[in-house]
Amino acid sequence: QVQLVESGGGLVQPGGSLRLSCAASGFVFSNYVMSWYRQTPGKERELVATIDAEDITWYADSVKGRFSISRDNTKNMVYLQMDSLRPEDTAVYDCNRRNYLVSWGQGTQVTVSS
Repeated sequence: QVQLVESGGGLVQPGGSLRLSCAASGFVFSNYVMSWYRQTPGKERELVATIDAEDITWYADSVKGRFSISRDNTKNMVYLQMDSLRPEDTAVYDCNRRNYLVSWGQGTQVTVSS
């Protein structure tokens, strides 16, 4: 079965860093554009970053210059390096296929607070 499991979230102070990981299984990983999303309660899920088969990336304006998405097709992994974190980055972060979505899981909580 298609599965995506996120990890790496936690509580950090403003200006800190986290690296999120997403382990994929159950599909041919290299065939899919992968993305990171985030969501806070009562708000729309936001597309944060994408990475395609040629390692071409896209970022939301709100995270551009601070976040970096990458993938390792040999390990079926997607990563999100988050630097210079701000309180407004607080959210549950999920990875997913950009165009062929897998059922949303629990994601990983990122909390940026003093």
